[in-house]
Amino acid sequence: MPVFSSASLRSSVVSRLRAAGCVFAEDEARILLSAAASPADLAAMVRSRADGRPLEHVVGWAEFAGLRIAVDPGVFVPRRRSEFLAATATTLTTLGAVVLDLCCGSGALGAAVAATAAHPVELYAADIDPGAVRCARRNLTGAGARVFEGDLFTVVPPTLRGRVEVLIANVPYVPTGDLGLLPSEARLHEARPALDGGADGLDVLRRVVAEAPGWLAPGGSLLFETSERQAPTALAVTRAAGLTAAVTREEDLDATVVIATPR
Repeated sequence: MPVFSSASLRSSVVSRLRAAGCVFAEDEARILLSAAASPADLAAMVRSRADGRPLEHVVGWAEFAGLRIAVDPGVFVPRRRSEFLAATATTLTTLGAVVLDLCCGSGALGAAVAATAAHPVELYAADIDPGAVRCARRNLTGAGARVFEGDLFTVVPPTLRGRVEVLIANVPYVPTGDLGLLPSEARLHEARPALDGGADGLDVLRRVVAEAPGWLAPGGSLLFETSERQAPTALAVTRAAGLTAAVTREEDLDATVVIATPR
């Protein structure tokens, strides 16, 4: 519609977003202008964003690894730093590899791996949050994935035991005491189970690494994201579970990934 090409309208949206504290007001205005179906729709979107809702929840999608990932209100928004986890996992895939994405959220990681792997993969995903599972099923339809709702390995088909070549587990790793320090967009608008990692941030990780050896194929790998500060403890936890583990970093994305394999 011609109204969306108006420089004055674009300037007005940028000003409103900037006044609300949006650091990337111009980029966000461009996305909102392209997503709105009508002037009334645009006004509602701008108002919602100015009120503090995550941009991705306002427009209904997030850009991740070059893909458009559906993200409903309340669902964890995939972070750009997690593109490093997806890229690292992709390098470990082989033809027909069984890939399991635990704590899959919207399915962004699995979608990125399926889209960029050199060969087709057999993809499975699981999450405990019903809203996230609904998004993941939409986002992973094209990849032919099976998505399960439930707690970690409890809902994964037992036929996958000993067959998983790439196990991605982007577990929540924010210490409970630090949740109040998160940006309000995450703290108020994303499901707490997707953020809260327990007292030291590693409670869910401990559960994953305790069971991972029984699910990994010979030569398979477990990959998970953590913070640089938590990496030494995460390594110790992983090694105590009988896995060999190493840390890899991507400075530009401030991303820390641990790769673990059975001894």
